[in-house]
Amino acid sequence: PSPASSPPPRSTAPSCHPPRRRRGTPAPIPPRLLPPARPRPRVRSIQPYTMNGAAAPEPTEAPAPSPQVPLDWRFSQVFGERGAGEDVQDVDIISAIEFNKSGHHLATGDRGGRVVLFERTDAKDHVSRKDAEKADYSISRHPEFRYKTEFQSHEPEFDYLKSLEIEEKINKIKWCQETNGASFLLSTNDKTIKFWKVQEKKVKKICEMNMNPSNAPANGSPAGSTMCGSSARTPNGGILKPGGLPLLRLPVVVTSQETSLAANCRRVYAHAHDYHINSISNNSDGETFISADDLRINLWNLEISNQSFNIVDVKPTNMEDLTEVITSAEFHPSHCNTLAYSSSKGSIRLVDLRQSALCDTHSKLFEQHEAPGSRSFFTEIIASISDIKFSMDGRHILSRDYMTLKVSF
Repeated sequence: PSPASSPPPRSTAPSCHPPRRRRGTPAPIPPRLLPPARPRPRVRSIQPYTMNGAAAPEPTEAPAPSPQVPLDWRFSQVFGERGAGEDVQDVDIISAIEFNKSGHHLATGDRGGRVVLFERTDAKDHVSRKDAEKADYSISRHPEFRYKTEFQSHEPEFDYLKSLEIEEKINKIKWCQETNGASFLLSTNDKTIKFWKVQEKKVKKICEMNMNPSNAPANGSPAGSTMCGSSARTPNGGILKPGGLPLLRLPVVVTSQETSLAANCRRVYAHAHDYHINSISNNSDGETFISADDLRINLWNLEISNQSFNIVDVKPTNMEDLTEVITSAEFHPSHCNTLAYSSSKGSIRLVDLRQSALCDTHSKLFEQHEAPGSRSFFTEIIASISDIKFSMDGRHILSRDYMTLKVSF
């Protein structure tokens, strides 16, 4: 046929053969094999079930977290609350404060030369692990410390050679290693360092003053004594006058179960500093410590109080050439041969005691470089570091000046 002619019409009569399908298309399912159509249920809600098949309670909205009570910061340099018109005595002002390594004990010193010890009470509350995890040091859980004991550490003195009055104010307190349940502390004023031992002792009481008269014979003479004229002779050769036995009073001392804290001064380290002591630091070896004044740092042994070794000396030959002074010194928490000290210029020097006996040179210097022309009299004053502290791992040094806190590593 010609291309212009139309194709012949298809026959609409039913055929005995099924219609051909294209290759790759799935075969249609006969209508008789399809399942009957069911109405789709309308989902109203989802109900969770527990492991045993019972319906779990419907979830409720979580309650809004209660607002945390903010910390109430109050500046206070004395213990106790003062009234509106009550004056604060100068001897009651706190001048030093120090926690021990565990944080369960706190020591404070005041300008009156007293050292007051506190003990943490909330750390002793024994709770289950689940309750402890729920608490997890929440903000509302503040530490609580109770009064433990106090003692007079220093008294006012007078240096007759230099005509200098030495006040009793406590400059620094340091905790030492505990031994057999006893606590050891170092405290210092401007010139003298003292080593204290604080421990619990059982209280001894007098429970009876008079001798029991039932043990004495009827005639008033002791058993085994012989009469010699008007006096009674005891077995050991002594003479007891008649009527003396009922008047004799023998105290009976017993040890009770009550305990009290007693502080004993073990060592006094004096006459080693010409200038005011600004810091002390005990070593990790548990045997030595350092004390620092404006120009020198001395190394002490805890068991030797009459000898020290000068390890740092920044005093120039001519005092007119003095440009900076030592403001603080601290031992490394784990390396007994390493210490750091700061200066009034804002620099921190790390010293290794293994280099030489007198550490004239430092092993590392930490200082902040200023832009040229920005240095003035005011910047020199605020750059002075007042205190330094190593971190627990000893990798960082925290320093404090008049304006900022800085971390060096």
